This record gives sequence, structure tokens and C-alpha cells, in this order.
Amino acid sequence: MDNQKYLQDIQEIRDLMSKSTRFISLSGMSGVLAGTYALLGGIAGYFILQNASYDRSYGTFERLLRTPFEQNTSLQILLVAGAVLGLSIVTAFILTRSKAARLKQRIWNAQSIRLIKNFIIHLSIGGLFTLTLFQYELIGLVAPAMLVFYGLACIQAAPYTLGTVKYLGISCAILGLINTQFIGYGLYFWTAGFGLCHIIYGAVMHYKYDRS
Repeated sequence: MDNQKYLQDIQEIRDLMSKSTRFISLSGMSGVLAGTYALLGGIAGYFILQNASYDRSYGTFERLLRTPFEQNTSLQILLVAGAVLGLSIVTAFILTRSKAARLKQRIWNAQSIRLIKNFIIHLSIGGLFTLTLFQYELIGLVAPAMLVFYGLACIQAAPYTLGTVKYLGISCAILGLINTQFIGYGLYFWTAGFGLCHIIYGAVMHYKYDRS
């Protein structure tokens, strides 16, 4: 009996330590929905690229600025990606705030700030690098770079939240590296990384953490 109480006390101490060092209110269902948005975005991107036509007299940035919207493949893809990102952020905020309220944890605290800071720094560097690839018309490397830097951002942020995020990051980074050897298939790898991986790991997080 004493041993059982001792083990229970140890578990309670571990839970308190975890709550004090990690932001545990991250919602798994938000990952599932973000992956669903990415799958829909990938489908939309596929049909956009199927109907694409390029004016080779302009560079990539010139085409983006000068081409009419109905023929502007780059702008259409950017709008789809922006819509996926925007929906994912809004969904994550709403569901995470709801989970934080249930766990009686503030959504803005030292743990969540550390999480966001470590995530944003690496993601911002990756975003700037991706824009440089776009600038020099290395379009085939854009999707791999996005996956690799997003994966690194997740790995860097993982110590400040649920451990499953680390494996999401590793999966995306590996997909990005594989994609560098299959240039031209970026949309498929992008959809697999941001879509399927998010759904799988979001579901794992939901069943492992959200329902307890």
C-alpha cells in the first residue's frame, strides 16, 4: 500500500514538473484539421498546375507581379498556401485555447512563449531562404526547403511542448530531403508532409493527450 502511494506521489510530481516546463495544451485535433486543410490545398494546387501556362519572357517575380490573376499560377498557389496557413493558425488557436481552459492553463505563459519563439525563429529563417530560392527561380527546391525547415522548427520547439511534435518534425524533414532527389514532385511531398503527417501525428496526440 505504501509503495503504491509512493509511486502515485512520484507520478504527481512528474506531472507538475511537466506542466511547469512544457506547454501541454497544444491540441492534437488542430493538427488533424491542419492536415486536412493541407490535403485540400494540395488538391487545389494540383488542378492549378494542370492548367498552368508560363510566359518565359519574365522572371519568376515579374510573372507574379505582371500576369493577370486568371493566368497567374504563382499567385494562385500562394493564395492557396496562405489560406491553408491562415485556417491552420486560427484553428490551432481556437482549439488550443479551449484545451488550455479545460486544463486550467493560461494560453500565454512562459512555456508557450518559449515554444513560439523557438518555432518562429527557425521557420522565419526557412521562409527567407525559400524566398531566395523563388528569387533565383530554383522552384523545384521550394517544397523541399519548406518541409526541411518546418521539420527543424518542430524539432526545435518539441522540448517545450508534447513530445510527439518531434516525430512530426523528423518526418517532414526526411520527406523534404527525399524530395530533393525527386525534383518536380514537390506538390506530392508537400501534401504528404503538411497533410498526411499532420493528420497522423495530430490523431496520435489527440488520442494520447486530449482525451485524458
